[in-house]
Amino acid sequence: MQQVAAAEHSDRDEPRVNKIDFENIWVWLGKGWGDIKSAPGYSLTYGAGIVFISGLITLLLIAGHLTFMVPFLIACFFLVAPLLAIGLYQMSAHLERGESLKTCQALEAFKRNQGQLGIATGFLVMIMQLWILATVFLFIMLFNAPFPTWGNFIPVVFLSGEHNLILISITIVGAFFAACAFCISAITVPMLIDRPIDAFTAMRTSVRAVAVNWVPMLLWATLIVLIVGAGLVTFYIGLFIAVPLVGHATWHAYRDLVPRD
Repeated sequence: MQQVAAAEHSDRDEPRVNKIDFENIWVWLGKGWGDIKSAPGYSLTYGAGIVFISGLITLLLIAGHLTFMVPFLIACFFLVAPLLAIGLYQMSAHLERGESLKTCQALEAFKRNQGQLGIATGFLVMIMQLWILATVFLFIMLFNAPFPTWGNFIPVVFLSGEHNLILISITIVGAFFAACAFCISAITVPMLIDRPIDAFTAMRTSVRAVAVNWVPMLLWATLIVLIVGAGLVTFYIGLFIAVPLVGHATWHAYRDLVPRD
């Protein structure tokens, strides 16, 4: 396995970033699965909580006749997932040190660096808002037919096959914002709960980690989308396993990408 520290150092003496290869990706998933097996009660309970919250929000949208917002909800889930998994990072850190999980709490991890985590959250929320605004703008500019009612919005726009230009444009814009979110958050949250650093340093380090290893990190991002996406298309039930697996694996990705001096 290739594990060579990148030679570049900034003037600010920021954390070093390792060069990885494709083998590392599968190791992260293997270690993530190992963490689940080491503490199934804790990990799977966390996953069950994500399933419950996701299902509840969806039911509330349906009850409020806001079904058209479900696709946006799913897209936003990918943007906020790094924050939702903060408790899983904490579990992996405890397991790595051989500590009991009885005192492991997500709130403990958040309090450790809550101000900087708030800044990172703000950036992700800003990206989410820009994505929504760009999507609405594209829709208004490109949709020439009579505006559909909310009740038939999804069949008319997404399923009719008559608005492919809109779908392609929205997909490209969504992919751009998703790539931005991934670059700044790939390892930011695990780093903030592990080290006494500021959010901007953590986000710059995350961007450097993706840039230095953009080919394997592209595979990692694709696997995240596939694993979490499989959980979403099973009416959220698959998130029971998908979120703990990706969350634990992300901790090990951080530990591989940013070595301790």
